[in-house]
Amino acid sequence: MQQSAKIERQPGFLPRADFQRLLDGVVKSGYQLLGPVVKDGAIQLMEISDATQLVKGLTNEQQPGRYRLQQTAGERLFDWNHGPQGLKPLCFAPHEVLWVEQKDPLSFTTRLPDVKPTAVLGVRSCDLAALAIQDRHFLHAAGADPHYRERREQLFLIGIDCAHSAESCFCASTGDGPSVNQAVDIGLSELDDGFLVWSGSDRGEAVLQQIDLAAAQTQQLEQMEHQSDQAAQEQQRKLPSAEELMRLYQRLEHAHWQQIAERCLGCGNCTAVCPTCFCYDTQHEVSLDGLSAQNVRQWDSCFSASHSSMGGFKVRGNILSRYRQWLTHKLAGWQEQQGRIGCTGCGRCITWCPVGIDLTKESDAILWEGSLDE
Repeated sequence: MQQSAKIERQPGFLPRADFQRLLDGVVKSGYQLLGPVVKDGAIQLMEISDATQLVKGLTNEQQPGRYRLQQTAGERLFDWNHGPQGLKPLCFAPHEVLWVEQKDPLSFTTRLPDVKPTAVLGVRSCDLAALAIQDRHFLHAAGADPHYRERREQLFLIGIDCAHSAESCFCASTGDGPSVNQAVDIGLSELDDGFLVWSGSDRGEAVLQQIDLAAAQTQQLEQMEHQSDQAAQEQQRKLPSAEELMRLYQRLEHAHWQQIAERCLGCGNCTAVCPTCFCYDTQHEVSLDGLSAQNVRQWDSCFSASHSSMGGFKVRGNILSRYRQWLTHKLAGWQEQQGRIGCTGCGRCITWCPVGIDLTKESDAILWEGSLDE
């Protein structure tokens, strides 16, 4: 069930015409501001400074293998769900140099990223939950990843409730949305006439102190509640319970795995857009003169042929075994390693799969011995 943080909210009201004041307060506090804009036919996070750069009156259609933006006559700025990009690239870089080596004299120098303080506007609850998973992996007590930590500490998060759900969303079944129930610096809920705004950290409170917020009215609070409830009720997909998903380990030889493999292209799109996947590979790149080298980290996927190589042998040599590894690890293995499933219900893997494979339907078919054709 959805975990609610609404009782912790003490929002004020910001009229729509005054939304620029919030953005100005963030920028004046020293943050580079990333906001949702349309690029290449999708919602993407880009640097902005003005509210007029945001998408207005835009909604989205998301189905298996399909993503379309649609213009409406409305005034809302956040009436869409999300695009392919989550928070992951902002902390866990797709490609980066970890350290540099010099031969003469011999030295090893860590290459930490040069990061600007960055505020991200319009973060959804599923992505906040995914970031918490990334944090547990990269910032664990046994040894925090310094490159991830450098970026993460500079992030200022402005979350927003989803007033609607896309067809591919199922965050209510994972307990990760559709209302913001994770840690944020500032939280928002968009209404027809403006925004309910609340602080979630000392940094967020410092920004809001620059803005004269009106007191939220009872009717506005009720509308916030209604929108979140409506967004949850709109969701047509759901995952089985965590306990039921552990039974995937008992279905490793189920015939449905082969049916999935016959459709799956092995492209790795699902892992690229997944906000929780954190597999990577490292390469040792030597300069042409042989006097220096650098160690490079880049995203990897359990769908790549080399991901399971051990001693020159590919442990998972076909698409069936790779998809099975991804799904069982994400939904069952992560429970043993992370204390929860590795999915936050964003539905990106469904939307951005070229052939529209739906992990909610696939897990159901495998667990309950059914067929998608029955």
